[in-house]
Amino acid sequence: MTSSLNKITILRPDDWHLHLRDGITLSTVLPYTAEHFRRAIVMPNLTPPVTTTEQAIGYRERILAALPKGSDFEPLMTCYMTDDTDPDEVEKGFREDVFTAVKLYPAQATTNSEFGVSAWDNIRNVLARMEKIGMPLLIHGEEADPEIDIFDREAVFIDRVLKNWIRDYPELKIVLEHITTKDGADFVRHAGKNIGATVTPHHLVINRNDILAGGIRPHLYCLPIAKREIHRIALREAVTSGDRSFFLGTDSAPHPISAKETDCGCAGIFNVANAIEVYAGVFDEMDALDHFEAFTSRNGPDFYGLESNSGTMTLERKTQRIMGDIEIPGENDSIRPFLSGEELGWSITKD
Repeated sequence: MTSSLNKITILRPDDWHLHLRDGITLSTVLPYTAEHFRRAIVMPNLTPPVTTTEQAIGYRERILAALPKGSDFEPLMTCYMTDDTDPDEVEKGFREDVFTAVKLYPAQATTNSEFGVSAWDNIRNVLARMEKIGMPLLIHGEEADPEIDIFDREAVFIDRVLKNWIRDYPELKIVLEHITTKDGADFVRHAGKNIGATVTPHHLVINRNDILAGGIRPHLYCLPIAKREIHRIALREAVTSGDRSFFLGTDSAPHPISAKETDCGCAGIFNVANAIEVYAGVFDEMDALDHFEAFTSRNGPDFYGLESNSGTMTLERKTQRIMGDIEIPGENDSIRPFLSGEELGWSITKD
């Protein structure tokens, strides 16, 4: 990375946790990712979910077909784990360079997770095979038991489940995705080289008061839900510390406004259009711009055993206003970007 007081240049970043959806939504949101990121781990929670090598190949082809002309963006595909996932199918997809990782959703934990894992003993054979072949497991780390308070579900999952898996599968590579708590940050810091974590831009910026105080703000509602201020501070300290276990994952998750502003609004924040600038603002506020490139561009590839990108991106200390709603063609609906209408202190320079 090169930097001055008002400008920084980093290796081109990757997004290690991304929702692109499918169909018209895919073609609407994909250009924003392709403009800023060289690669992205693409979530498999479509309807129906991506559970086989053949389905992943088809989804990858649809993503590539929707790319803007001349884009070199590379989607990295994942397998949706169910109670019945076949270890042979997982290994096949991994050996054929189709599956980069397996994604685990606890059943009923978040958007399109109804096909997820309902009992942890159901997947032990898959975890053992993944450990053997060196395939990463990506976890939505929450216990979905409705008896557990929604603000405690990440901490409970770590205590009840993840600690046991690390003991039982010591060589399994695990990414605890979109961590939201001090518990998660502390766990990852001390868990060893096989454990990493992604952190979203929104969990570094908002806490639960931003969602609930003074009125409910549905466009800030996501899962895992934002927590108390003490947790936001812990996340900011973790990502800006230089610890190589933490890397960029936007968890950008588009929903039409009609699905957000309703009696039972969908969880998810579309942030990818300005994610890099939001992250830069956080690192600037924490006086940690010297660690920015590692978080955005080096730690993720290192964890996945990939080369960092060769291209670069330059940001400058220049105020910009985040765009307004993005129209979904033919749908009479729109997607609202994270912090729409607000100002950021950093901008990506345009060559």
